[in-house]
Formats: sequence, C-alpha cells, structure tokens
Amino acid sequence: MTLKDYLWDKKYLILIYTITVLFTGTVIYIGESVAVNQSNGLYVVEVALLLFAIYLAVDFIVKRKYYQRLKTISDLEGLDWVNSLPIPASSEQRIYNELLQKQYQAINKRLSEHQSKSIENREFITMWVHEIKTPIAASKLIIENSLDHPSEEVLYSIEDEIDKIEDFVQMTLFYSRTDDFATDYLINSMNLKKVVNECIKREFSSITNKKLNLQLKNLDLQIDSDEKWLGFIIKQILDNAIKYSAANGKISIYAESLKDEVVLIIADEGAGIKEEDIRRVFDKNFTGGNGRKYVTATGMGLYLSQKIAKKLSHRITISSDSGKGTRVSIHFPRWNDFYDV
Repeated sequence: MTLKDYLWDKKYLILIYTITVLFTGTVIYIGESVAVNQSNGLYVVEVALLLFAIYLAVDFIVKRKYYQRLKTISDLEGLDWVNSLPIPASSEQRIYNELLQKQYQAINKRLSEHQSKSIENREFITMWVHEIKTPIAASKLIIENSLDHPSEEVLYSIEDEIDKIEDFVQMTLFYSRTDDFATDYLINSMNLKKVVNECIKREFSSITNKKLNLQLKNLDLQIDSDEKWLGFIIKQILDNAIKYSAANGKISIYAESLKDEVVLIIADEGAGIKEEDIRRVFDKNFTGGNGRKYVTATGMGLYLSQKIAKKLSHRITISSDSGKGTRVSIHFPRWNDFYDV
C-alpha cells in the first residue's frame, strides 16, 4: 500500500475533518468577538459530532454490505467462491482479495498436481498388474509342459520369467520412490565396470536364453553417481537391448572418457527405433512401433530412467537406425572440473 492509496482510503474522514476545520474557522471569523463564546463553541461541537456520526454511519453501511457479501459467498461449497469476491472498497480489501486469489491459485495447482499424480499412479498399477500376469502365466505353462522332461534350458526359461517378475517389482519400488528422491540418494565415486557387471548378472538368464554375444570394453573408469539408482537405469537400458535383439545377436557395452564427461554406451544390433518414434521414447507409457510387437513393452523403463538421470544430473541420449540397432548413451559429468581453481 502506498501513501496515495492510504490517503484515498481515508478520503471521507479527511473530508469530514476539513469541513469541521473550515466550519470552526468560519464561526470564529464571523463571531461577535475574537474569543469564541460558549454558545458558538457548543454549536461547533454539535456540528462536528453530527458530521462524525454521518461518517461512521456511511462507513458502517459500506463495510457491512461488503462483509455480508463476503460471508454469503464463503458459505458456498468448495473454493469457487474466491472467484466471486465482492469488489474491494479500499486498498486494504484489495490486498486481501489478491492474497486470497493467490492462495486459491496455489491450492488449485496443488490439487491439479495431486489429481494428475493419482491418475498416473492408477494407470501405472493397472499396467503393472496386467504386465506381471504374463510372466506368471508363462512360468506356469513352462512348468506344466516340462514335468516329464525337465532340463537346464527349462530352468533358464523359468529363471528368465522370474527375472521379469522381479523387474516389474523393482520398477514399482523405484517408481514409488521417485517423488521422495531427495531423501533417498547418495552421490559417491564408484567404478563403472562394477555397476555394469552387477546389471549383467541380473540379466544373465535372458542373455543365455537368446545366446547373445556381449562385448565389454573400456569400462574401468570412475564416475560420480548413486549406485542403486544408476543400477536401475543401466538395467532398464540393458533390458531393452536384450528384448529388441535377435537371437545370437551382439550387444556392445563400452565407455568413452571425454574432457568434461564420461559416457557409457549400450549398443545393440536389434530392431532399432523408427525416426518418428525417437523423440518420444522418454514419454510415459510410450512403446512405439516396436512396443506393439513385443507384449512385454510397458513404456515406463526409459521414462523412469530419464527422470532419475536428470535428478542425478546425468543425461541419457538415444540414436538409432530402424532395423539396424540402437545406441543409448548415459552422460556422467566430471564434477571435479567444476571445483578446479
């Protein structure tokens, strides 16, 4: 509130005071003597009181009307009454109206975010329940068909399906923690080769079943990240490389040490990604043309991976030739460079 606003709000009081002062001066000026006698003095007091009473009455009527309107609309259900606030009669009321409007907008924004998150969670749970039924049913079918002639290959097939179930469970756990990410991560220096090897171990049955050829190179590098979250990211990318690779195909995993960053690259020679789909691969639930061919595609792996990578200050990029393969890169900035003097 400025001085101008304050004086404008008090304009009627200033007007009353001015009239009272002018009236008192006039009575003194036209009086019989310089000294104001008792009669004239009482007359001035009476007129001043009358003018003040008129001011109070008008002020009461105006404010009473405003507050009655305010009380009426505040009894309405919900928060829509904020949009029906009466026109402010003063700068003070205008400020309160603006504060209520800002609070209303903030609450609406939070409600909208909560509703969007609720819908997203419901969609994720629905997708998860639907997708996890597939490996469970496949496991049962493998067991039923192999009761009379169990073999090592059958065990690997069952293990592969169990790994898929475990992946879905892990995805759900990580998905539920992304909103509280700030309290659930710890950046440390770690060996990239160790993290990659742990992810490969978890994908061993899938790699064995498809007889894939893994080529590892130049992974013995130090990076700064959170081992648990980074493991999830690499696991999702490696899982996609395995899923979209043909039997007896090749997957290359290697790192490049650059001046400002270390880049981990996972390249396959599988189905690749169509040009029109490449920009949308990180969108939630987007599976693209390849996803329609593979029933296990959920469209959540890369979405969560990119979301987590950004929170870790990493970056994921993808390049692909449809039908020839896909190259996914995880970029790790060299934090020490930021502190060099």
